[in-house]
Amino acid sequence: MIDRDGFRANVGIILTNDRTEVFWARRVGGANAWQFPQGGIKPDETPEMAMYRELHEEVGLKPEHVELIGNTRKWLRYRLPKRFIRHHQKPLCIGQKQIWFILRLITDEENVDLYQAQKPEFDHWQWVDYWHPLDEIVSFKKDVYRKALTELAPLVLPQESIRP
Repeated sequence: MIDRDGFRANVGIILTNDRTEVFWARRVGGANAWQFPQGGIKPDETPEMAMYRELHEEVGLKPEHVELIGNTRKWLRYRLPKRFIRHHQKPLCIGQKQIWFILRLITDEENVDLYQAQKPEFDHWQWVDYWHPLDEIVSFKKDVYRKALTELAPLVLPQESIRP
């Protein structure tokens, strides 16, 4: 679903463990392309429905494997670099608008299965410090990651661990 401004509706997923580390995944074929799970919202889905579908497709987890802690209050947007815009496609997509969800893993890590989908998104994952993704994410997504992590931090981190 691309809105009239050219932004594709999408969800982002921050999955935490009991140590408030976050699930950080490497994209298939990307030597050093790491990110949080994310994906588009279909016309018949709510953001929450899309989040659970993407969680299962990309990470192999089901709703009973996680606890939904919260989500961002509004859409967070990023623009794609010009080289990634497909000008021949209609409607034209210039970026993404995302609702971000934060979840806690409440099952064994063995239930994580990156090969659930026919075309996996990721080939490796690891737990990292909550703020670590800000040091590694591709530059055009950095502001959205900072906003999502900052808004959702009070739901999972002790007050002294929250960055200004």
